[in-house]
Amino acid sequence: MSTALSKPAALSELVDYQPGAVISRVVFRNPGGTLTVFAFDEGQGLTEHSNPNDATLLLLEGPLNVLVGAESHALRPGECLDLPASIPHTIVAGGRFKMLLTLLKTALTG
Repeated sequence: MSTALSKPAALSELVDYQPGAVISRVVFRNPGGTLTVFAFDEGQGLTEHSNPNDATLLLLEGPLNVLVGAESHALRPGECLDLPASIPHTIVAGGRFKMLLTLLKTALTG
């Protein structure tokens, strides 16, 4: 099942900050993957984890540092970064930030 926006929208306006929380909204989903917009309040982040699928992070607003494997990346709004499948990564906020995460599911082959 897919979900999609029925009219043009600014991605950063699809989620609002909430004190001490991470808020997310799936804007598209189908068997091949998802597009999810996140709003992280100051002090929030994601501890080291990995995903079995490839993903791309697009920073919409705010400061953000991402550790992918042993490499640290400081992102500015409008910049994106690949998060390869099975590589540990950590999201460290420098303050409030919003991002779009594009998750691409690995195709199954017979």
